Amino acid sequence: METLTDYSGQLLPMAIAFWTDIVESYSPQRIEFVGTLLVQLLSFWLPSILYLVLDAAAPAFSQKHKIQPAPKQPTRRDILRCFLVVTQNQILSSVLHLALLTLSSKAGSRSAYRVEASFPSMGEFVRDFLISTLLREAMFYYSHRLLHVPYLYRRIHKKHHKFTAPIALAAQFAHPIEQIFANALPISLPPQLLRSHVLTFWGFLAWELFNTATVHSGYDFFHSKAKMHDLHHEKFNLNYGSIGLFDWFHGTDQLGKRHSE
Repeated sequence: METLTDYSGQLLPMAIAFWTDIVESYSPQRIEFVGTLLVQLLSFWLPSILYLVLDAAAPAFSQKHKIQPAPKQPTRRDILRCFLVVTQNQILSSVLHLALLTLSSKAGSRSAYRVEASFPSMGEFVRDFLISTLLREAMFYYSHRLLHVPYLYRRIHKKHHKFTAPIALAAQFAHPIEQIFANALPISLPPQLLRSHVLTFWGFLAWELFNTATVHSGYDFFHSKAKMHDLHHEKFNLNYGSIGLFDWFHGTDQLGKRHSE
């Protein structure tokens, strides 16, 4: 009889064999596109929907952890409109991704990421993940802060701030220009610059999408992360970043300062 240890010891060889079969059976462009789409569905759409149904599934638990009171919460009509806009943005991102992959394939170029039968080493994965996190934070902070310039805010970013009490799906409730340049590129570009393994990119993408869904969820489950971004949606002029590093550097971490006073 196999023990749990015996079974777990077989998982890695099985995973490697499964991944090797995929790499040998499909083009790098197809692997990149389909895998990226699946990661988006599992790490953004699924958590966002679970956060949405929490009110109905566990109302007492939901009210206990909600950051903002019921009168400020979006209506069903607001949530439906959010769903439609986010779906449009998802389609836009996917169509642009597919178009770029098609063009690169016709031009004889490689995939933007390394699609190899071997897994990335743990050292490489951690290195690329950490560097991508820092690069993403810089790109997101400055693009986000730029969108708060009055001219751009009125024409582009104001749409995202319709949700003063955000929900998880509202992380991608945005103008198409914001969706591309502030949401998608800061996540996809750093691993491309590093020429990361596609599995590293998917791991990084999954974390960033889950994180952005969580900080927009309206629930404070992870050490004030959601409170920080919730306050940004309420006050508009603080907490522009994701991990807070550039907010600390530029002095826009007002929530932290208030706690220390």
